Amino acid sequence: MEDLMIKIENYVFELFKNNLKKNYIYHTFLHTKRVVESAKELIENLKLSSQETQIVLMAAWFHDTGHVDGPTEHEAKSAEIATAFLSKLNVDEKIILEVKDCILSTKLSEEPKTFLQEIIKDADTSHLAKKYFSQVSELLRQELSLQGIANYSLKEWKKENIIMFTEKHKYYTPYAVENWEEKKNKNLTKLLKKKQKSLKKKREETYKAKVKADFKNDNPERGIQTLYRVTLRNHIKLSDIADTKANILLSVNAIIISLALANLIPKLDSPTNSHLMWPSLVLVLFSVASVILSILSTKPKVTSGEFTKEQVKNKDVNLLFFGNFHKMSFADYSWGLKEVLKDKDYIYEMLTKDLYLLGLVLDKKYKLLNITYIVFTVGIVISVIAFIMAFIGLK
Repeated sequence: MEDLMIKIENYVFELFKNNLKKNYIYHTFLHTKRVVESAKELIENLKLSSQETQIVLMAAWFHDTGHVDGPTEHEAKSAEIATAFLSKLNVDEKIILEVKDCILSTKLSEEPKTFLQEIIKDADTSHLAKKYFSQVSELLRQELSLQGIANYSLKEWKKENIIMFTEKHKYYTPYAVENWEEKKNKNLTKLLKKKQKSLKKKREETYKAKVKADFKNDNPERGIQTLYRVTLRNHIKLSDIADTKANILLSVNAIIISLALANLIPKLDSPTNSHLMWPSLVLVLFSVASVILSILSTKPKVTSGEFTKEQVKNKDVNLLFFGNFHKMSFADYSWGLKEVLKDKDYIYEMLTKDLYLLGLVLDKKYKLLNITYIVFTVGIVISVIAFIMAFIGLK
């Protein structure tokens, strides 16, 4: 029997090699080899006779050879190829007939009628319980597309596989039921998880699209709120920058004044240092002027800190600025804010007024800061010139 199987294997290999079209990537010799290996696994555990083993293995080798003539009715074509070749090898006609029936039983819609047909049927679908199921399943999907039979998307193919697992397929032999069914169910679980993951992703994408549409079309106030938020943040940043620059000038000039008072001015009492009187005076005066301007640019301005109910009702007060309520009781301020919240237009008016007033404050700060830089620069230049002239005049 071993010599016969070697001849059959070589014949099937050459048949696929020379006649199978390039658009076959699943129903290849490799698939046939896997089915034969699965058939051997079943044979070893089901204790078949020598003749039964021979029938199952021959059916396994020939079951997909009909694909060399195309996918249509390939089971019948495979049976014809097997019959012709086995007849040449003088195989018993009863064995050939059983091999033929086993091959025909591999058709998906056919129910096996004998125990040997159940074995070949289980062997042909053993990939459903294998670790490599997802890889060979993808090869089958691509093969169907290449042959123009069906063009499944990944989503559609998952659905088809789930139907195959749950409705169209079952294992028949005791060994397959006991040893392959659990592994098959694991592959089914993976498919179901992928399906759930796809559904979850789709729901998330739908939700994001809806939120985006709501933001764009149905909720224009979000855009208004963003406008106020961004503008307010920019105003605050500009105010921080101005304060930082003023503090730098204040610190620098304070150091200059300190050094002048500690080291330079005490030496002016000496007649030999009288020529340094005016340059030192210019330096100190310009530094003091810079300090005063820096203080003015950072000096906060607080208003009365109170408002009346009439002002709230007439929309004449901005409750967002602390200077308008810092002397009020919490109860009065809370009442005023609740009144404001009843009127959306008043809220936007206050926000607009707040931004406007911040802009006025920034304008004042930057004008004073600009003057401070000019005074500081001019003072340094004049002081240096005065010191140079003083030393030249001494000589």
